[in-house]
Amino acid sequence: MNETQTPVYIKNLLKPTANKSQSRKVWSIDLETVWLPFFTATNTQGDTAIPHEALGAPLRLAYNQDGSVKFSKAGKPVVKVAKDISDNVKLVRENFIAGLQSYTNEVFNQNTEAYKAQIAQAVEAGKPIQQHDQEKLAEAHEKLVQQAIDEAEAVSQPQPKAEADNQEKELVPA
Repeated sequence: MNETQTPVYIKNLLKPTANKSQSRKVWSIDLETVWLPFFTATNTQGDTAIPHEALGAPLRLAYNQDGSVKFSKAGKPVVKVAKDISDNVKLVRENFIAGLQSYTNEVFNQNTEAYKAQIAQAVEAGKPIQQHDQEKLAEAHEKLVQQAIDEAEAVSQPQPKAEADNQEKELVPA
């Protein structure tokens, strides 16, 4: 069925891994255990020239235009990733996307009918899910409309006589 063999690097992208870290993420990837070692390796090989200070102090305090420390609305100081690291992460990300697109194009061109069959199967399998979601969304909209109507009616209901008299007395100066 396949005219070409799937490259190992693509197969490895699809394998689940068990380790989950709790440190700072850049592009949803751990800074401390992935990006810093990776960029240290690329510097070692001469593939990048990321300054040592960026690798040594990858997290930086953010500052406002006037030079004061920047704080979030929650009152915490804002910490950002060093520009040299974030720029290189962006480059890796763009190249990664280009690689995925290139692989997809290669598979499509070499196995067009099977690719189109996969799309047709996915569209067909997704129809019941989309229909269910549309029904649930319509029900939710109906509930919201009914709730708004009920609230509007409650506000426009005439007040009982005793309450109206009390409100009039409050308005009249003593």
